[in-house]
Parts: sequence; C-alpha cells; structure tokens
Amino acid sequence: MSIESTIVRFELGGREVEVMVKPMTTLQSALRNHLGYTATKEGCRQGGCGSCTVLVDGEPMMSCLLPVEDVAGKKVTTVESITPTEGLHPIQRAFLDGYAFQCGYCTPGMVMISKALLDHDPAPSGDDIRQALTGNICRCTGYQPIVRAIENAAETLRNTAGQAR
Repeated sequence: MSIESTIVRFELGGREVEVMVKPMTTLQSALRNHLGYTATKEGCRQGGCGSCTVLVDGEPMMSCLLPVEDVAGKKVTTVESITPTEGLHPIQRAFLDGYAFQCGYCTPGMVMISKALLDHDPAPSGDDIRQALTGNICRCTGYQPIVRAIENAAETLRNTAGQAR
C-alpha cells in the first residue's frame, strides 16, 4: 500500500507557496527540504530546544513537531521572512550588536520567539523576556546577552514606531 502525497498551500513570507508532501511531514522538513528555507534549524527534533521556532499566524510554534498539513491556509513567518533585502531586522541587528550568539545555531529560533514577544508586548520586562525564552535553549552564550539584545530591540522598535507617526 502506497501513501499518497498531498499538496499543502500556505503563505510564507508574504507569498503563497505550495508543497507536495507525504502525510505527517513536518513543517520544518517542508521548509528546509522542499522550499529551501534553511534558517529553521534541525535541533532535537522533539520540540525541546526551540531552534526550529517559526511563527504561524503570529504565534511561535516548534516546526519540528507541526505537521505541514496543519498550516494549510495560514501565514508562516521565518527568519528569512523578516530579513529585509538590505540590512537586518532590528531584532537581528540587536543580536549582532549585542554579541547575543556564538555558534548561531539557536539564533533563528531566538529571533522568532523575540519577534512574537515584541509583537505582543512592545515593552516586556526582563522577566517577561526570560519567560518567553524558556522553550529555547542556547548552549553557548548563556542568556544575559540574549535578554539584553531583546531589550535593545524592543527599545529600537518602539523608537522607530514613534518616528513613523
């Protein structure tokens, strides 16, 4: 008995995409292996490290656990989706300027969880930031540079939003 593949359509970075996948293919696999979006990392493959974090309709999700069929018709955001053609997103810039990474493996997941947090709360406390990061593991930097980078990104985004008015 063969397993039928299916076509799944969703929005990725502002454009409609479709992938033909076997049932229970993860979003992580579809992003990396079918669509070439490799910033979404393969870490533990069990939802425990956060390196695969993406946003689905603005909410952080572990893409290694999420069947791609579950995002049909939804909006998926990855690091590639938020990176402008020229330069970096303010969160990425804050991570770079604040030395908030070493090996960089966790960074895409950290950036995406930070984006979700700052989209929901533009002025989070240090405790709010640490709470948001609980599902994302960094084995290199410790967390202080990451927390400071998110605080700096929040300030930059608030100042930028104030200038746009």
